[in-house]
Amino acid sequence: MNGLAGSLDWVERDVRRILARALEGSELSVAEGCRLVAAQGRDLHALTLVADELRKRQVGDIVTYVVNRNINFTNVCIKHCTFCAFSRDHREEAGYFLPLDEVVRRAREAWELGATEVCIQAGLPPKLDGRYYIDLCRAIRQALPEMHLHAFSPEEILYGSVRSALPIREYLAELKAAGLGTLPGTSAEILDDEIRDVISRGRITTGQWVEVITTAHSLGIRTTSTIMYGHIESPPHWVRHMDLLRSIQRDTGGFTEFVPLSLIHQEAPMYRRELVPGVRPGATGTEVVKMHAVARLMLGPSFRNIQSSWVKEGPKLAQHLLTCGANDLGGTLINESISTSAGAPYGQLVPPRELRRMIREAGRLPAQRTTTYDLIKVYREEEEDSPLDRVQDPEARFGSYLRLTASGEFRFRK
Repeated sequence: MNGLAGSLDWVERDVRRILARALEGSELSVAEGCRLVAAQGRDLHALTLVADELRKRQVGDIVTYVVNRNINFTNVCIKHCTFCAFSRDHREEAGYFLPLDEVVRRAREAWELGATEVCIQAGLPPKLDGRYYIDLCRAIRQALPEMHLHAFSPEEILYGSVRSALPIREYLAELKAAGLGTLPGTSAEILDDEIRDVISRGRITTGQWVEVITTAHSLGIRTTSTIMYGHIESPPHWVRHMDLLRSIQRDTGGFTEFVPLSLIHQEAPMYRRELVPGVRPGATGTEVVKMHAVARLMLGPSFRNIQSSWVKEGPKLAQHLLTCGANDLGGTLINESISTSAGAPYGQLVPPRELRRMIREAGRLPAQRTTTYDLIKVYREEEEDSPLDRVQDPEARFGSYLRLTASGEFRFRK
């Protein structure tokens, strides 16, 4: 038996057996995953030790990050998801829509600051031209042919498909031809329609999400995958969600990473306005640790990359998660409006030098990566600051959608 497994005699017998199977390379069942998410005390500590060991075996000691910029080009949305504090009705004064040339300007600014990716997601404005997403991709590609375009959630792809009257496959093929590189696997929340009907009635269904994702993979468009937890779901929902993702990965191999996203509850309507009975105020710290550790055991063999989100968890907990199965810290972001709208105190920018410091303090080796996890540079020693490291006041430099709408400069027009 593996040396680590053999030393866990202080762990409950059933948990010890499951952890030993994981260390032997066996695929864990849903029932075994459910037992692990119930772990407490010493059993939880053992779970994190095994997750860290498997992380080391699967990806080594390098921890990655991507230099990117988020561009949330509109907050106007026809949906009314109870967890979303970002979206606005088109009649509200706070609704905004960035002109195409402003989106391109922000992408160009990011490129000049060293970014290799722009991540573009937004609301679903009424009467959107169905070809708008295609035109946006083409405009950025023409201006910045080497910038990777990581854009549009499955919900946006479905919306664009409906608005353009094109089948999903044909719509995705046109986006790829226009410059789309990869899709964020967001709008997943919990892939269980009973939960979705409570927290986001009318949103993309589990089946539709799977259709968009698997169609993208079949066209050579890789995607991330996510889960949003800490509201009304229970831990077994996490495991079934992971099992579905694992099944897709087995068939397509198209996922680049798994990104757990805990609910930012402070401004979320489901919590602030009590729209959803029994909603929790986000995940506990223990739940966050369990989520990342169990993800490493269930998904690590096929996904390899488990991300800890400094936006959702804060830099200190995100750093700790590097000892619980995670091997990536996400991106620099530059701007992030969705989490900050919900009350997250982080999201404007963490410079590359700061991400490298966090990684080194965790005893790991930092590296900048591409969107699809090719290594750009491994930092065995600290080097000269990048342009992003020299930005003194990110809020003043990059602004936020709140200031833009207050000025009326980019206010939504019907």
